[in-house]
Amino acid sequence: MTVKSHEVAPTASPCPVNSFNEWDPLEEVIVGRLERATIPSAHVTVTFTIPRIAAKFYRWVGGRRYPKLLTAPAQAELDRFIHILEAEGVRVRRPDVVDFSKTFRTPHWKSKGFTTACPRDGILVVGDELIETPMAWRTRHFEMQAYRTLFKEYFAAGARWTAAPTPELRDELFDYDYRMPEPGEPQRYVVNEFEPVFDAADFVRCGRDLFVTRSNVSNDAGISWLRRHLRDNYTIHEIESRCRQPMHIDSSFMPLAPGKLLVNPDYIDVDRLPDVLKSWEVLIAPQPDPIQGSLLSMCSEWISMNVLMLDTERVIVDASQPSMIKALRDWGFRPIPTPFLHYSPFGGSFHCATLDVRRTGTLQSYF
Repeated sequence: MTVKSHEVAPTASPCPVNSFNEWDPLEEVIVGRLERATIPSAHVTVTFTIPRIAAKFYRWVGGRRYPKLLTAPAQAELDRFIHILEAEGVRVRRPDVVDFSKTFRTPHWKSKGFTTACPRDGILVVGDELIETPMAWRTRHFEMQAYRTLFKEYFAAGARWTAAPTPELRDELFDYDYRMPEPGEPQRYVVNEFEPVFDAADFVRCGRDLFVTRSNVSNDAGISWLRRHLRDNYTIHEIESRCRQPMHIDSSFMPLAPGKLLVNPDYIDVDRLPDVLKSWEVLIAPQPDPIQGSLLSMCSEWISMNVLMLDTERVIVDASQPSMIKALRDWGFRPIPTPFLHYSPFGGSFHCATLDVRRTGTLQSYF
């Protein structure tokens, strides 16, 4: 088409999906839901990868709806969190409501669902690409259906949309004789290398470099699949975890801003970090403040590290963690204390409960 001198040439609309790291100014985010959440069905991937108190509870009640005793206070905190995000200028999007209490089947097994409380787990955003990940929990096999309305919208507006190979999740993938390693024993995992599986929440992004932990839901085959998919545009570095129940990197290793890295001293040996991080300031996370009472949390006490950066200064942090709030303030950040303790029975905190779809920024190398 020839454009006359007095006409303005049409320009492409910016892609609604654009996120390369964990700290550029946040513009749009998907926040999880609790409606119709169902306690995950008992399986080795669930009962041997969460705290023992919660595991005992889930063995008995897996497949039932979460009781209102747990959902009501968590929903109140979630509503407040969403209000804070919107007040800070962030556009909030939500997945569709799905009834996770329905039983579904594959040729090899059957299960009920779980929840969409943690969008971070099943979707990895790399630039303008949405990558659906092959999650290892059977209860989450069809969870991405709740995001189809949003993904179709993003795709129509120019985003790339990819799905990793759908896993079979047959018995051959899992170690049904698994037991948690004792201190000093070699690391063991619930999943083997039968097929690629990984959760997006085992990765964090720093521009052209991504960091990952091998875990009870992410195997070497899954990490290799993502390396080959991203090819030479990105480098994936593996972080060695000392956690005896490793699952998701964002309670162990969290980049907060260019040159600033928050590390869990119980799970990460600072002396064994990849060489590319030698130029970064390593911030040692304070020990989590005690939490009163049992909340049947699915998370370790180090969920205190599961913060959400709104930009390189503003950070949303759990209000129950004054030590973390003080540390962040001392390091030059602007903490926004927000109550979120009651969300932990559903799988996470602020970073888990969100998926940053668009951040202001471009692809860069920070090393």
